[in-house]
Amino acid sequence: MVDQQWTGMRRRVVALGARADSGQAFGSLGHRWVLEDPLSAAELAELEAQTGARLPEDYREFLTRVGAGGAGPAYGLFPVRRVEGRWRWEGDGAELTDPSMLARPFPHHGPDPESLAALLAERPEEEDFDASEEFDDAIEAWDERWEAVMFAPERTAGAIVISHVGCAQREWLIVSGVHRGTIWSDCRADDTDLAPLLDDDGRPVTFARWYTAWLEAAELTSRQ
Repeated sequence: MVDQQWTGMRRRVVALGARADSGQAFGSLGHRWVLEDPLSAAELAELEAQTGARLPEDYREFLTRVGAGGAGPAYGLFPVRRVEGRWRWEGDGAELTDPSMLARPFPHHGPDPESLAALLAERPEEEDFDASEEFDDAIEAWDERWEAVMFAPERTAGAIVISHVGCAQREWLIVSGVHRGTIWSDCRADDTDLAPLLDDDGRPVTFARWYTAWLEAAELTSRQ
């Protein structure tokens, strides 16, 4: 059952954080092995009522049995908090999540690959300009066109950015649509579209597998 996989999870995270070498784990200086308190059933209900979306079951169970965020993959799991009566996720890039769009299905497809390739081909190159100021103006204009396509709010409807992995790269949890419950990688800062995380068998990674795989790897490293 979904809830059984979280039994003892909080204790395991705390135990890892208590180790003398815990600070050597990637991202641990960000989350410091601290887990926020779990949400109550009433708080979870309020969160879902405000967003209009029922969160994936394994994530719902995590929020109420383990914690509302904190220690986790990379620099940690973005916490969800109530601020001035409204629920929101907080972290580096968490503002990319639009709670008002979580009930909308996450797009089955991203921007047209041929259109993206054509736009990338038009990216200005500094050596083509006589003056650096001209290049700066050209690349700024191109960046605006690129971001309008790649970072359009509709591109991440039905999704929550839940972790920062460094260099402006993040990971999202899909909460609505056909990809509901899976984790997607966001490397748009490197001119790459969002893509699902896959396991060794090529299957989409769920939230539960994403989190438990991180913890299992951290535990294995600590025993070496």
